[in-house]
Amino acid sequence: MSNVRQHLNQPSAEVLSWLEYRLQAVAIGRLALRHVLTWDATPTIEISFAGRQIIEGKATAFTNGAIEAAIIHARALLEFLGLCGESQTKLREVTNRRRTDLGIEQFAGLSKVSVSKVVASYPGSAEKAQASMAYVVYLATKGLAHVTSSFGKHVEGSSLLEIAFRGVPALVVNNFYVPLGIPPPEYEPRGRKRVV
Repeated sequence: MSNVRQHLNQPSAEVLSWLEYRLQAVAIGRLALRHVLTWDATPTIEISFAGRQIIEGKATAFTNGAIEAAIIHARALLEFLGLCGESQTKLREVTNRRRTDLGIEQFAGLSKVSVSKVVASYPGSAEKAQASMAYVVYLATKGLAHVTSSFGKHVEGSSLLEIAFRGVPALVVNNFYVPLGIPPPEYEPRGRKRVV
């Protein structure tokens, strides 16, 4: 992509691919988090490629990386939508973008998503909706991509992540794909039902 900010009528294949990749990462992180929340003790894992076992060990070999990647990609998608963190529990709208940043408002007929729109789209409390999205930004910035003494875990962290991992893709679909008349990608991983 060019490093010149411009107004675009339709997203390029490159932009659509970028969004799909990030949506898939968030969905896989949500799947991993869902599994982690059911464990009393970490189970073992076996990873196979083309039917050949390559890795064995604890399930966190998959879940930790998947959840952390989802946090980073969810933050990037929120920023694409025009949102950033004000605090651990509050969002604010992006005021200035870098010249090379890609934002939703660069596409014809679309504008940045407001904090009020985020909280209105969540069926639960407005505070929890905002806190979940802000927590993702906070975790990505202070917890993963930066070593700082100011980082602290939130007591409801897993619950907030689960809400954000559902909410961020819904915000992208409803504020980007739907208004542009573009079918959203199939980003949810296909699970396998097993008889227990």
